[in-house]
Amino acid sequence: MTFMRSTKRYLSILLTALFMLTSMASLQAQAAMVGTGEAVAQQQLSVDRAELKAMLDDQEVQAKLASLGVSQDQVEQRIDSLTADELADFNSQLDDAPAAAGVVGIIVLFLVIFIITDMLCATNVYSFVNCVN
Repeated sequence: MTFMRSTKRYLSILLTALFMLTSMASLQAQAAMVGTGEAVAQQQLSVDRAELKAMLDDQEVQAKLASLGVSQDQVEQRIDSLTADELADFNSQLDDAPAAAGVVGIIVLFLVIFIITDMLCATNVYSFVNCVN
């Protein structure tokens, strides 16, 4: 009888400790409301990137980029790496540009972005641009 009581006691202590350890070790999930503004901004960012990539499908843009030695994949990677502010600034510049100058403006902007990233040692597209570091 005492053996059964002591076994029950040790077993209950062991199970209590195990229960406490597993309940303390469980991860707590944090839930928060996502504001409409945040959701719309994220969706707008995706739409802006898609519109910019759609502009790359133009034959004139592809021919100009090819003549400059820049592949379409490199441009798409750069578009994906743009922050929301940079993308908004770029789109505002496109909105202000005349319709015919849009293609040239896009190409010039990409060239400037390539030069800046070359200077920051992020890429090595142009051999004449030296890294700042």
